[in-house]
Amino acid sequence: MKLAVAIAAAVVLSGCSPDGDTDLERLALPVGSTDRTQDIWELWLGAWIAVLAVFLLVFGLIVYSMIRYRRRSDDEIPAQIRYNLPIEALYTFAPVIIVAVFFFHTVTSQNNVLERVDNPDHTIEVIGSKWQWAFNYMEEDATGEDVFDSGTPADPAELWLPVDESVRFELKSPDVIHSFWIPEFYFKMDVVPGKINSFDLSPTREGVFTGRCAELCGLYHSRMIFKVHVVSRADYDAHLEELQEAGQVGAPKGGKEANEIAGVKGEDKSGRTGEVQTGAGDYKDGAGD
Repeated sequence: MKLAVAIAAAVVLSGCSPDGDTDLERLALPVGSTDRTQDIWELWLGAWIAVLAVFLLVFGLIVYSMIRYRRRSDDEIPAQIRYNLPIEALYTFAPVIIVAVFFFHTVTSQNNVLERVDNPDHTIEVIGSKWQWAFNYMEEDATGEDVFDSGTPADPAELWLPVDESVRFELKSPDVIHSFWIPEFYFKMDVVPGKINSFDLSPTREGVFTGRCAELCGLYHSRMIFKVHVVSRADYDAHLEELQEAGQVGAPKGGKEANEIAGVKGEDKSGRTGEVQTGAGDYKDGAGD
């Protein structure tokens, strides 16, 4: 019976795809847009198969018990059983096994998604602060210097990315915990004061998406959004040149404060480069360290 349930669940979900035309085919996910979305999709699909299999099995047993052991006469008294050791062992160990399988596949997918690129094509410093985003494009060939874009709750920032080129995001916050989330990337990561989280990916589909903060961070949390433009390399370079012409060079507003307040290596008020602070603000650089 269990095999039949598993086969039925697999057949029902076999037509699903991260590139499907409908929300049903994508199991309520948006269309994936990076080279890291496949692992998350497979984990999501596996979770749906497991949930459907458990649901059908449990519901089937409930219906079977209702029919098989229904009361057939007013005088009938069913056998009184105080306990059933095999059944009790089953519903003790079966959930443990299910959770262990979920844990294994979750860790495997997480490791694949957070795998580092040896030499990323671009590095973008992301500053999340109440209640806005700023993006610093580091050492770009098109400009020869760092340029940035920043926004406000009333005028959200824009993040531009070149399609099919690797990008490393370095996340900083000068105040509270935020979370950098682009739904089409199937990924989000916390932006934590005192710590630099980073991750790598390559956008694979051109388009305009909406990113947002996914961590409750205060009064205007819901307005802490930004637009994501995934474009050709030529359009990407042209945008960086526009930022340079507009005088948006160097670190964005809040970037220096993020270094100082977060306790990571950066310039102090005298302009000298300070060492990494110790304690809660220790500098940690890595994919989700």
